[in-house]
Amino acid sequence: MKYLITGGGTGGHIYPALAIAWEIKRKNKDAEILYVGTEKGLESKLVPREGFKFKTIRVQGLPRKLNLQTIKALKELLLGIRDANKIIKEFKPDVVIGTGGYVSAPVVFVASKKNIPSLIHEQNAFPGITNKILSRYVDKVLITFEESKKYFKCPEKIILTGNPIRKSILEVDKWKAYFELKVNPNIPFILSFGGSGGQKKLNDAILYVIEKNINKDIQILHVTGNRFYDSFMKEIQSRKLSLGDKIKIVPYMYDMPSALNIANLVITSAGAITLAEISAIGVPSILIPKGYTAENHQEYNAKAFEKNGASYLILEKDLTGEKLNKAIDDLIYNPHKLKEMAKNSKALGNIHATEQIVDIINKIALR
Repeated sequence: MKYLITGGGTGGHIYPALAIAWEIKRKNKDAEILYVGTEKGLESKLVPREGFKFKTIRVQGLPRKLNLQTIKALKELLLGIRDANKIIKEFKPDVVIGTGGYVSAPVVFVASKKNIPSLIHEQNAFPGITNKILSRYVDKVLITFEESKKYFKCPEKIILTGNPIRKSILEVDKWKAYFELKVNPNIPFILSFGGSGGQKKLNDAILYVIEKNINKDIQILHVTGNRFYDSFMKEIQSRKLSLGDKIKIVPYMYDMPSALNIANLVITSAGAITLAEISAIGVPSILIPKGYTAENHQEYNAKAFEKNGASYLILEKDLTGEKLNKAIDDLIYNPHKLKEMAKNSKALGNIHATEQIVDIINKIALR
């Protein structure tokens, strides 16, 4: 069977697509998979590295206000539709899967017009504009949050599946993780990161937290993001903070599955993939949604977790070092509260989401 997968721009669209692709391969080693993205998008780096066949189309996002860029974007969209038409004609997919981002619009649209079985997956509680438009044309709309149902005008197409996650998150040897990350299992361990690119407001707040906890029995691993690391470390030096063994600062965390699995508390923004992973393993969290994401979707994601008692929410505009430190104190020294939040987090997770999604894909492909 031939599967065409498309989605790009950010890791939030790409990693779910890759998780689906690998599950397709796991279920059917003979499956032919083609990933369609853009030449300059993050997918052009990540997908070939995973070993999947990759082709590009010309397309860019439409600006939110009408201007000269709108004309250029519309022209690119028409070119993208032409490119998508050519790729689909040559590849002849049995099914087309879109995971969001503007690159998926022409591909999924053309597939639906050619009567090729198609579906989309929405990762966020507040759907992106591309998926809201595409939902009118596809056979199925797969969602991660119950809250996103009301934003689609096709209730009969919607299936709540959860977010597809990488298998490695569920296969961590905790004792090996403690050893390799040099974390003491008998001392509370906090993992802090602002998404893969970092989060400046969180970095600023965590400096205060480090100052207040540097001599306490708390372990902190903070991921600054590559672009913020040098300035963060300069600030540590200027404040004459001696970090010792309990506090570690890194620019990027390559072994995130291990760190997540041994954390007593996670402090992070509210990207859909991160939330899917922390709920799959059941980790309490303090969520600080980035205030500048498309349609402010991270805040909607975070509120869904807060409502279900899995997370403590601090809006980025309200974030201070003092407020973050108080939230940490209220949680990390309250094992009963952490246990309850962990239970609620686990209840939101779906470790079988990827398998369910691929089963649905195969079912509509054989309609």
